[in-house]
Amino acid sequence: MKVKAAVINGVNEKYRFEELTLGELYPDEVLVKVVATGMCHSDEALRIGDAEYPMPAVFGHEGAGIIEKVGSAVKDFAVGDQIVMAYNYCGICPSCRTGHPSSCNDWTPLNFGNPRSDGTHTFYKKDGTPVSNFFTQSSFSTYTITNAMNIIKVDPEADLRLVGPLGCGLLTGFGTVVNGLKPEIASSIAIFGTGAVGLGALMTAKIEGCSQIIAIDIHDSRLEMAKELGATHTINSRTENLRERIDEITGAVGVNYTIDTTGISSVMKSSLDILAIGGSTAPLAVTPNSLEFNPFTELTITSRNVLGILMGDAIPQLAIPELIQFHKEGKFPFEKLVKFYKFDEINEASQDSNSGKTIKPILIVDENYREDDLLMGG
Repeated sequence: MKVKAAVINGVNEKYRFEELTLGELYPDEVLVKVVATGMCHSDEALRIGDAEYPMPAVFGHEGAGIIEKVGSAVKDFAVGDQIVMAYNYCGICPSCRTGHPSSCNDWTPLNFGNPRSDGTHTFYKKDGTPVSNFFTQSSFSTYTITNAMNIIKVDPEADLRLVGPLGCGLLTGFGTVVNGLKPEIASSIAIFGTGAVGLGALMTAKIEGCSQIIAIDIHDSRLEMAKELGATHTINSRTENLRERIDEITGAVGVNYTIDTTGISSVMKSSLDILAIGGSTAPLAVTPNSLEFNPFTELTITSRNVLGILMGDAIPQLAIPELIQFHKEGKFPFEKLVKFYKFDEINEASQDSNSGKTIKPILIVDENYREDDLLMGG
């Protein structure tokens, strides 16, 4: 089967549309017609080489679409089902069986470009060159093959043009708060970086009952959005003294919980430095940068914690329906973060995301999905 895909052929190259061939559908897989897909910072990090990845590759891991074909071993899904795609996991290792699939023993080989266990791929170029998959999903394509473990069925009335980002960025922000940090009611939290992950965490902190929700960024427009979504305080760390403002807000006690989404070494260090005694920080960014600290003076004496939390430690099949319900109730208004682009505008969308012009770009891959109009570019 021939598909149109946005391919990255080398580090720091632009997306280039190519006709690829889909490989064979395996028994535990489904064929998906992609309707829309979010663009995530992780796609960009791999494109520019912040983490090594086998090229050529088709990225995209916030896809939503409609099942076109079902493998013989797949249960509980049928042709025509609307689905959101997340990450793959084995389902049988100790982590998976205790409710932590993002800590799956095989998480990296299943999600980061490796071929299937028999050496075959899901995408090939015209000359037979294999093209790496991402998250067993690769949603920057008109059609894709994904594993049954990746998919979450959503209501037939759900608008697939909106819900794709629930599969990664927003899931990560939500899960980091609910499953990772687990803030007590009336506790304080500071979030560094107000992109999709940070604002997803912020909205969740409000749902969880945090009394002080501090958004920290260098863009006033982003901070205004943070206020609209529930921030009780905002700090522009470019124009304000971070330490003084935190002392002012917390009575010099510090913050109970912090999240860093920037991946900048000095910012990650700040997220640790402003913690209260017994506080916890979660650095989330895909970054080549390091966080340096003295574990005795900065952790042990103050009983602080640095937590590694991948994909929000969330079970997508449970968390994504919950997020959709929160959205229906007006508690998780993530539609305020998005801007829609045509699939052919992927390089523009990537540039707008990098510049901060757009918080969450969503590519409309199938413009014929529904008859009702969707405001493109707005």
